[in-house]
Amino acid sequence: MEITKDIRYVGVDDHDIDLFEGQYDVSENGMAYNSYVILGDKIAVADSVDAGFVDEWLGNLETVLDGRTPDYLVVHHMEPDHSAGIAAFMERYPQAQIVASMGAFRMMVNYFGTDYPERKMVVKEGDVLDLGGLTLAFCMIPMVHWPETMMTFDETEGVLFSGDGFGCFGTLDGGFLDTRMNLDKYWDEMVRYYSNIVGKYGSPVQKALAKLGGLPISTICSTHGPVWTDNIAKVIGIYDRLSRYAAEEGVVIVYGSMYGNTEQMAEAIAAELSVQGIKNIVMHNVSKSNPSYIIADIFKYRGLIIGSPTYSNQIYPEIESLLSKILVREVKGRYLGYFGSFCWAGAAVKRMGEFAEKSKFEIVGDPVEMKQAMKDITYEQCENLARAMAERLKKDRQ
Repeated sequence: MEITKDIRYVGVDDHDIDLFEGQYDVSENGMAYNSYVILGDKIAVADSVDAGFVDEWLGNLETVLDGRTPDYLVVHHMEPDHSAGIAAFMERYPQAQIVASMGAFRMMVNYFGTDYPERKMVVKEGDVLDLGGLTLAFCMIPMVHWPETMMTFDETEGVLFSGDGFGCFGTLDGGFLDTRMNLDKYWDEMVRYYSNIVGKYGSPVQKALAKLGGLPISTICSTHGPVWTDNIAKVIGIYDRLSRYAAEEGVVIVYGSMYGNTEQMAEAIAAELSVQGIKNIVMHNVSKSNPSYIIADIFKYRGLIIGSPTYSNQIYPEIESLLSKILVREVKGRYLGYFGSFCWAGAAVKRMGEFAEKSKFEIVGDPVEMKQAMKDITYEQCENLARAMAERLKKDRQ
């Protein structure tokens, strides 16, 4: 459990969860809820865990403490997957104080019926806590990704306790340190985690990164994912790029299709994109792909082409849901094309036109609308849309 000579890992792995926050597919890789013990002359515990793992977490604490008692519980973020153990901790260690932002204490009252008034220590930007041999400095990072969030920097050893910042999906499977793990699966899961959970808050993330820019960070201890030591520059770079909505050359084609006709339009577009030299082409059928993977790819690539059949004189329901998710995240700087189909009355293309206006994406090519089934003219229109997207992407190469 040793991270440095004074810091121990006491987090837990959740292998049974299928949907994180009830919506993000983690059935394959699971989820880690990370917590840490900081061992100075006084002892601080950083964050707790999800409700289903509180007993396991307290057992991990007992093992590391080895008969000692903690003096502080530092709460970086009040989301329940990190705060569910607060009450149990405060009951087990009645001498301990709780350290958090004022915003966190306001939430605590509603979660637990108390903010522990006799035992609370409210901290703000620039405050420090001397543990004896270790000094903790507090940094407020509102809206990364809740308003009460903060980070803690161990000035003695250069360890940053970053809350959800720099986190990712996936259990740690015994390793927890990046130097002891095969990291291949975590990089895409970091993109998916950021784009879905933090994605709306690019500007606050940029402000947080600016605050951290001058710190001599040797280790990042997030509340999700590996403890970062050798890969700090890469991790910060991913969060920096995503929070600026920077993207690679490529196109995400997202479509709904009831009987395969709209899918044929998507395939025609993809084929012509390939002919035009676009190598990164990702296709998602919204009836099969969990939206979290689609959102991650939209954050990754510059081009987006969306297709929908008309359904009950509306846009296809799963496409409508996806468009809402894109707007919520306030994605910027994408090139957008769209297409649709109908049987007797068209509505999907019109609805996507409304989305196009709201998104403020750059519209590329002419929308394509097909009645009932593919015809020669439809293939030609789809190819024209693909060529327009390819030409726009190629301009960025110059």
